[in-house]
Amino acid sequence: MTLNHVSLETRREDVDAEVAFWALLGFDQVQPPPGLRGAAAWVARDGTQIHLLYADDPVVMPRGHPAVVVADYEAAVGRLRDAGLEVRPTEEHWGAARVFVQTPAGHRVEVMAAPPPP
Repeated sequence: MTLNHVSLETRREDVDAEVAFWALLGFDQVQPPPGLRGAAAWVARDGTQIHLLYADDPVVMPRGHPAVVVADYEAAVGRLRDAGLEVRPTEEHWGAARVFVQTPAGHRVEVMAAPPPP
């Protein structure tokens, strides 16, 4: 079983910055199906999607977050820093580095060098 997507609420005016953020982690913008266009912007990578749902007053969880594993952790963290984002290293688990970063719209995202062992 694979997680297909997560949804994050985002103001329409923040969508371009959010799409650019996810591009730093290897996600490309994709078109939603015709019946869902106008309600959200989507980004995708390797079969996983982030749906940026348009909301006038988005809910941003203070601690809840999506987590993504990146193939080249150091390069991804470097891209985030180069984009001017604050990257906050946190305790390693199972020997793998990980950081937290906040998207332009304020969503907390965990970036991981490796997934947990099975």
